[in-house]
Amino acid sequence: MNLRTALLILVLAALLASGVAPYDRGVWWAEVAPVLIALPILLASAQRFPLTPLTYGLIAFFSLILILGGAYTYARVPVGFVVQDWFELARNPYDRFGHFFQGVTPAILGRELLLRTSQLRPGKWLFALLTLSCTGISALYELVEWASAELWAGGAVEFLGTQGDPWDAQADMLMALLGAIIAQIVFGRLHDRQLARLAAQPST
Repeated sequence: MNLRTALLILVLAALLASGVAPYDRGVWWAEVAPVLIALPILLASAQRFPLTPLTYGLIAFFSLILILGGAYTYARVPVGFVVQDWFELARNPYDRFGHFFQGVTPAILGRELLLRTSQLRPGKWLFALLTLSCTGISALYELVEWASAELWAGGAVEFLGTQGDPWDAQADMLMALLGAIIAQIVFGRLHDRQLARLAAQPST
């Protein structure tokens, strides 16, 4: 069994388990929607345009974050309460963790797509473009949350997960910004090596 298959099985198992009895069915659908959208795209492109192990791993990890948040709602994820107690925080920080990876995963995925399909090369322009793009994605997600608050009424409270924080949207975008920057710094060289190995493989 290769890594891609193992990650797929893990994500599907987590998705099915989380959907048995989530805290709020509507919130579950809203939170796992990105996973449900991404999976068919990744499966359809796996042979024609396979991604690096790093990118697949980050996508799977981010999917698990979304799935767990959908099962409990972000404000009620148990591991978040553990961290809250450790650091004596005023709120469950699990959603901050999720928004951090909302920067990490798109940064590496976007890096891979741009390096493989455009004339961009590793350097300051790629770094800046990815950082700004991930920040924009995070801002767009906050607008979606705002729209849900206007249209969804009571159900939006669980989806938003602000936990009484008036600066929740700004903090979420900051976490995504940090995630995008840190991901490119930490994973850049590893990603370049994996991209080189992928390019050296014979086409199927």
